[in-house]
Amino acid sequence: MPDIEPNPPSPVSLAWNKVAGYDSYEEAQAAVDRLSDKGFPVERLDIIGTDLRLVEHVTGRLTKGRAAAAGAVGGAWFGLLIGLLVGLFTPGPVWLGLLLGGLLFGALWGAVLGWAGHSATGGRRDFSSTRALAASRYDLIARDGHAEQVRTILQSEGLSGTS
Repeated sequence: MPDIEPNPPSPVSLAWNKVAGYDSYEEAQAAVDRLSDKGFPVERLDIIGTDLRLVEHVTGRLTKGRAAAAGAVGGAWFGLLIGLLVGLFTPGPVWLGLLLGGLLFGALWGAVLGWAGHSATGGRRDFSSTRALAASRYDLIARDGHAEQVRTILQSEGLSGTS
């Protein structure tokens, strides 16, 4: 007669189990790092952020002058790169002229395009900002039936979070 477990685990519990919850990503990351230090196969874990929200941090007022300046900086870098690439295949001291020419030409066109791009918005977005996705909660998920092992390690390390 074969050995049969009295309560065999369900396919769902073997596939995906929440083992801990954290208020910050850094806490969830620290838990995974500690599990890795203990030799747990961390490729069986997921960190799931829930209750996502878009956070846009306004960094300042955007004028046509600032848009042109930002365009000039980006264009200068691009022009420098092009001048460098062309200069690599140019013999003699001419390559320095190509670098400077690419830098100036790129800055000029970058400034023109930055100014024109901002002018085209018609004042609908006169500010600069950065955007980021943020979650209010981070759940640590264990796959492949390793939930209890993870919970045991996290509890022994004092990183069990809130389940």
